[in-house]
Amino acid sequence: MPISQLLTSKEVSFEHKEIFSEVLSGKKYSIEVKIFASEQPYIILCLEDLANLIENKSNRLYCLERVIDSLDEGVMMSNLNGDIVLYNDAQEKMEGLNKSQVIGKPLWTAYNYNPQNSEHKHVLKTEKPIFSRYRAHSKIDGVPRYVNYSTFPIQKNGETIAVFSISTNESLLKDRLHQTIEEKRHTVDNQVERIDSSNGTTFTFEDIKGRSLVLKNLIKDAQNIAVHNADVLIVGETGTGKELFAQSMHNHSQRANSPFVAVNCAAIPENLLESTLFGTVKGAFTGATDQAGLFEYAEDGTIFLDEINSMSMTLQSKLMRVLQERLVRRVGSNDTKPINCTVISASNEDPEILFSNEKMRLDLFYRIARTSLYIPPLRERPEDIHFFIEYFLQRYQDKFSKVAPPMTEALRRMLLQYSWPGNTRELEHLIENLMIRLNDNEKAIDIEHLPVFMRGKIQAVETNNQEDTKETTPFKSLFTSSKKHYITATLEQTDWNISAAARKLGISRQSLQYHIRKHKLVKPT
Repeated sequence: MPISQLLTSKEVSFEHKEIFSEVLSGKKYSIEVKIFASEQPYIILCLEDLANLIENKSNRLYCLERVIDSLDEGVMMSNLNGDIVLYNDAQEKMEGLNKSQVIGKPLWTAYNYNPQNSEHKHVLKTEKPIFSRYRAHSKIDGVPRYVNYSTFPIQKNGETIAVFSISTNESLLKDRLHQTIEEKRHTVDNQVERIDSSNGTTFTFEDIKGRSLVLKNLIKDAQNIAVHNADVLIVGETGTGKELFAQSMHNHSQRANSPFVAVNCAAIPENLLESTLFGTVKGAFTGATDQAGLFEYAEDGTIFLDEINSMSMTLQSKLMRVLQERLVRRVGSNDTKPINCTVISASNEDPEILFSNEKMRLDLFYRIARTSLYIPPLRERPEDIHFFIEYFLQRYQDKFSKVAPPMTEALRRMLLQYSWPGNTRELEHLIENLMIRLNDNEKAIDIEHLPVFMRGKIQAVETNNQEDTKETTPFKSLFTSSKKHYITATLEQTDWNISAAARKLGISRQSLQYHIRKHKLVKPT
């Protein structure tokens, strides 16, 4: 019969290697045209049942490659020579590289690093996988692209023939976590508050308020530290928001879906603090039971040791060993358990003063402060004092259903001159008291609305400041040539106590340390 009667497709031209599909006898076939030229040309149609198409190795490989390219996770594979042989679309988007430019190249050429540092070569040699690394192998416009990845060997007949990595995009996980936290907001007293999330936190970086440049830079530093999961020491006076930063860093890190465990070291007696942190075994002391400590409870999350400066020297030495070995031993036990949590510590005192007064071990400081954050007190951030006055006035207007009149310049000037030893927390309480004492017919918020115990303190500060202005030389008005001498004299007067000298100069600790480096000042031996 004419072949055209067998095939219903009208678009078939019967050219050599033409491929089309056709239903014959109720089955769908893939048909390839092959032409053999002899004395008379023959057209041969090669039929392949599409139902069994996946059994063909080349077709199966094609399907698997399409599956890999459709994944949200990045997949990259290298051969025995370290050449990249597979690099899917998701990996391309995460790292910002071009698939066509990396496939076929050695890893160290594509990513521009020393071949001796190749993790794929290490896995190929050891035949052991690497789990949960967080690193940037590529940059876009100078910005590192961090991905969370694991690397595995592929073995056949007992021999490793290739190595592959699977990467996940952490930014998507963070977005989902933040979205979940946002959905848990609810309104109480006409004020939006946040319900504790499942990981034990309440705050993210969005909750850190202020407009000063130093605060914005501090947030950037904290975010960079959080991305790398480094242990960190946060130093700041009472009320500066140390736990606010600690929770925000946890929620910004890849540990965000793991527990955040906070403990105030000053609130727990020394004899209980050790068992609280490290756990106990039954019989260790009267009433002791098998109980996991907070380090174990934190698992792969974060433990926040607030007011670590209140910890006894004996317990500091035990804590130092735990941090050094990353192993914890319950009280009364000889067995150790590994810990994998990030440790964020906080101190409300300057570590240098703690060293000099022998309240903190220097070796512990180097363990807990692999990186450190210093939160400047509110008195060093006048822009934020301005901001918080208006911010808290608006908050308590809404809470108390009052309309606040303008604040007098005299009171505002006093609030800017006050040292705020309780920092943001103290300022909030003061504004709350002002709003409580405010009557509906008031035309201005003035000094008379201050609580009695605060009025005397704030007025006394203004008087002292006026007297000090007559006697002291403003540091910022000095010429550069005079600053070096002035700083040196002040450091000598305070016996090189950085905090005391900074207060005397009227500048922050960071600013003083900058000038010390700039003028190459050295403490005399």
